[in-house]
Amino acid sequence: MGTPIGNLEDMTLRALRTLREADLIACEDTRQTQKLLNHFGIGTRTTSYHEHNEDAKAAELVRRMEEGIRIALVTDAGMPGISDPGYRLVELAIRRGIPVTPVPGPSAAVAALAVSGLPTHTFQFVGFLPPKQTQRRRLLERLGASPVTTVAFESPRRILAALRDIRAVLGERPVAVAREMTKLHEEFLRGTCSEVIATLEQRPKVPGEITLILAAGQAGGAASGQASEAVRELPIKERVQELMEQRAMSRMEALKIIARERGISKSEAYRQFES
Repeated sequence: MGTPIGNLEDMTLRALRTLREADLIACEDTRQTQKLLNHFGIGTRTTSYHEHNEDAKAAELVRRMEEGIRIALVTDAGMPGISDPGYRLVELAIRRGIPVTPVPGPSAAVAALAVSGLPTHTFQFVGFLPPKQTQRRRLLERLGASPVTTVAFESPRRILAALRDIRAVLGERPVAVAREMTKLHEEFLRGTCSEVIATLEQRPKVPGEITLILAAGQAGGAASGQASEAVRELPIKERVQELMEQRAMSRMEALKIIARERGISKSEAYRQFES
């Protein structure tokens, strides 16, 4: 069931009733959930269920549900299972024939998307971006030509690095950064990568939970799978060197991009490079 991502007024009446009627609440952090329960005067018992005990605890909780225990599942904020613990418990309960009912609530991904100013009719959610630059850039390469808006979570410690990687890999793609949603210092930054980077670079620290929205490939121009004529006319060895220097990637990663830019196979790009 969904719990507030910041503002306690977003707790639904149904969610409150569900927590009161449950025999047990499985939660990501019992201390965090206890604050919520205390605020609303709810005395239901809690038990920890997080990413480090998910496999073993899911089996235990399902056994208890088979005995007739009513269990409510919550995480620290938002909906369980959305880049948070929950999937294994839900999957196992369904497999054992135990009814699973969603109690909808706030979702940072959907809330940020709705006010991003970017197209919302189709979108994809990719969870947290990889913390390491190499893996992050590889993912961005795959997302570059996507025809739908992309929603991701990012750490406040890495948001500038992520935006710089987006600019390096995809060019001046329109983005939106949602920070501290529903809280006192809620903020939305919208514009090109460079515009948002310039704003964040003025701050010694960027606190708060962050949701990042990235425009679809056709909206961003650069790296939408179609390179400019000038880029396509570059000698392939020069283009490989350029990509390796600009984007800190391997030769084979550069050749994959070049193959996509020129509409040829990876093997053909490699053959031309070697010739």
